[in-house]
Order: sequence, then C-alpha cells, then structure tokens
Amino acid sequence: MTRPSGRTIDALRSVSLEPSVSLHAEGSCFAKFGNTHVLCTASIDDRVPAFLRNSGKGWVTAEYGMLPGATNTRNDREAARGKQNGRTVEIQRLIGRSLRAMVDMKKLGERTIRIDCDVIQADGGTRTASITGGALALADAIRSIPAEEALVGFVSSVSVGIYRGTPVLDLDYAEDSNAETDMNVVRLGDGFIELQGTGEAAPFTKSELAQLIDLAEKGTEQLLQLQQAALV
Repeated sequence: MTRPSGRTIDALRSVSLEPSVSLHAEGSCFAKFGNTHVLCTASIDDRVPAFLRNSGKGWVTAEYGMLPGATNTRNDREAARGKQNGRTVEIQRLIGRSLRAMVDMKKLGERTIRIDCDVIQADGGTRTASITGGALALADAIRSIPAEEALVGFVSSVSVGIYRGTPVLDLDYAEDSNAETDMNVVRLGDGFIELQGTGEAAPFTKSELAQLIDLAEKGTEQLLQLQQAALV
C-alpha cells in the first residue's frame, strides 16, 4: 500500500514546533504538521472560575477555531454566525481536558491559563496539532510565571487510522477523508489521556487496535522529544 504522501506507514509528517512566537502572549507555539499549521497562544489571568475561588487551585482551558481561509473553501467566522458549531465545541473540550492533565493545579495557584488554538491552514489532524502545540505554549507560559514545578509533563497527540486496509500514523486529509478507521490519541508519559476511535467504514479488530496504539506510542514519543528540544 502506497500512502498519498509517499511516507512509510509509521512516519510522521514533517513536524515543526516553534515556541515564543507571539510578542504579547505569555506563551506561544507555531505548530506545523505537514500542511496543517496552527498558532497556539497561552494567556495568564490571575483569577479562576467561580467554582475554584479560594481553593488555592488553578485552571487551564482552551478555545479552538479555524480561520476563514484555512481550507479550500472559505469558512464563515463562527462569531459572525453568533455561535460555535458542535465540532468546534467538542474539539476545544478535548484540547482543554488534554492540557489540564499536564499541570498540577495546586502548584499553579489561583490562575487561569487560556490556550487559544487558531488553525491557519488545515490538512488533517488539526486537533492533534493543536494539543501538541498547545502543550508547548502552556509550558512556555508556566515558565514565565515562574511556576515550573506545576508542570507534570508534556502532553502530545497524534492521529492514527486504517487506510486501504493498513494501519498508518499521522493521517493527512487525503487519508483522513478516506480512512476506514480514524483515531486520535493523547498521551502523557507512558499513560493515555484519551483515545477517540471510530470505525468509519467497517469495525476494526482487537489486533488492528493494538497496531494503531503501537503506532500512536511511537508517534507521540517522537513528538515529546521535539517538544522538549523546542523549549530548551
């Protein structure tokens, strides 16, 4: 089986993680996964939501959006429509859940860190790129407080799937739009934060699931190395 990109089944796209690209945000990262480009910024507020006041704990939350020119047909800004669509809400909740796993909220103190993930260009895997880049922006912001002891570790995320009967790593749009199985994986260290898998065209087997997890482990370990190298 030949992938549209010519990559081997266990190869990531070309990945670039550039931290501290924003002049004003406390933390930032410009994440590129092939032709998927996401600008992630982290802003710190010395307040927390009402349910955490006087708890001594902090909070991490996320917002996600695609710019109008991110795809081959222009998307209307959701602000112009007056509300977010279900896909946007689901993705930003996933990003928030994932990034909260890398922070000790007690050590963060009563601060809120907001991660904004803006997709400039989309070619599949925008949510996994947002999580991986958002993690770097979050770590960049925590380093600026400073409260580095609040950082538990790095979260990284990658997509895997079954394309033309073969498990593959890091699907671009050509594969994602035709995959029999699509899965997004989020990891922290040796543990899994989230597995989102769907048999789009047919059920997948236990053996195929194991192969997908193995590919995701390899991919997220490579991303972790890139994250750590970028923040030096």
